[in-house]
Amino acid sequence: MNPLDIFFMAINGLKERKFRFALNLVGILIGCAAITGLISVTEGLQTSVTGQLNVFGPSNLIIIPGELTQGPTVAGITLNWRDVDIIDKVKYVKGVTPIIANNFAEFTAGGRYFRMDVYGVEREYKELNPNTELAQGRNFVDSDSAVVAIGAHIAHPLDLDEPIIDLGDRIKIKASVEGVEKELTLRVIAILKETGSSFGANLDDSITIPLKTAQQFFEVGSEFSYLIAQADSIEVVELAAEGIEEKLGDRVTVVTSESAQDQVESILGTIQSVLGGIAGISLVVAGVGIVNTMTVSVMERTKEIGTMKAIGAKSLEVLMMFLSEAFMTGLIGGAIGAGFGFLLATLIGRFIDLPTSSSLVLGVEVILFAVFTSVASGLYPAYRASNMNPVEALRHE
Repeated sequence: MNPLDIFFMAINGLKERKFRFALNLVGILIGCAAITGLISVTEGLQTSVTGQLNVFGPSNLIIIPGELTQGPTVAGITLNWRDVDIIDKVKYVKGVTPIIANNFAEFTAGGRYFRMDVYGVEREYKELNPNTELAQGRNFVDSDSAVVAIGAHIAHPLDLDEPIIDLGDRIKIKASVEGVEKELTLRVIAILKETGSSFGANLDDSITIPLKTAQQFFEVGSEFSYLIAQADSIEVVELAAEGIEEKLGDRVTVVTSESAQDQVESILGTIQSVLGGIAGISLVVAGVGIVNTMTVSVMERTKEIGTMKAIGAKSLEVLMMFLSEAFMTGLIGGAIGAGFGFLLATLIGRFIDLPTSSSLVLGVEVILFAVFTSVASGLYPAYRASNMNPVEALRHE
C-alpha cells in the first residue's frame, strides 16, 4: 500500500464520519483562533506602546515622586523648584523642566462640550519633548499668562469636517479647585499637530497652559506632578539617571525610555503567556475529544481493520492511516482557526482603536501546534488499531 492510498483511505474515513470530524475541527479551530487572536492583540499593544515610548525621546528621562511599585505618586512626597535645581546641576543632564498634571477642566466650543486634561508647562517643555510639534501658532514665552495651546482633537474633532477652534479664539475653562468652582479665560496661541499618546501625556485630547498660570489657577503652589529631563546624549542616559537617583534618593523614580520599554515588555510578556496558556487549554480539550472520537472510530471499524490486515495491510500502514486522519484534522482546524483568529484580532483592534500584529510566522506556529496536538491525541487510538489481531478483529461483533 503506497502513501497515497493511505491518504485517500484517511480522507474516506473522515467523510464517512463527517459529524465527529466537524466536532473535532471546531475544538481545534476555537483553540487556534483564541491563541492567534490574543497573541496578535498583545503584540499589537506592545508595538503601539513601543512607538509611544520612542516618540517620548530616547535621551529623555521622567522623574516621578515616589516609587512606581507604590503607584505613580506617594502621599507626602512632592517635587519642587529645589529638586529642579538639583537635577539641573547633575552631570550629563542638559536640561530639566517641571510639569503640573492630573488636573481636569471643562469648556464648551462650537456647541460641543469638552472635559480634558490640563497641563502646566514652561516654554522649555517643547524643546525637551519632541512630541509637541505645532501645527499652527507659537510656543510659550516667559511673559505669557492667560494663553493656551490646544490639542489636535479638541481644535478639530475627528467626527467633524472643519475645526471648531482657531488661533486667536478665546475659551473659558471651568474647574473645581478645593471644592470651589473657578473660571479662566484663555486665548489660543497654538494648535498642536496630531501625535497620539506619549509616555508623558495624551496631547491630542488635552490643553496646555503656562506653568505659572496652572500654579495660580489650580492652587498647587510649587508642587509639581513630575519633571522631564534630557541627557546630553543617548549614550549617557543611564549615567544621568543614576546621578539623579544618587542626589534625590528614594524620593523619586527615574524612568528612561529603555527602562520603561523593559517594564512594558515584561508586563505584556506575562499577559501574553497567561492568555496563550488559557487559549492552549482549548486545544487540550480538543485533543481529549480527538482521543475519544478516534477510539470510538477504531471500535466501530474493527472488522474493517481486520479485513485490511487479512489481505496484507501492515500494522504500520494501519497506524499511518489513523494518524493521517488526526493530521488532517489538526491541519484544517489549525489553518481555519489561525485565519479566523487574525480576523478576530483585526476586528477587536478596530473596535478599541489599537493596531494588531498579524504575522505569517505566528500563523504557521499555531497550525504546527494544532497538528502536533491532533497527532499526539490520535497516537494511542492509532496504535491500538495497528496492533489488532486480524482473526479476532474479523470475529468482532
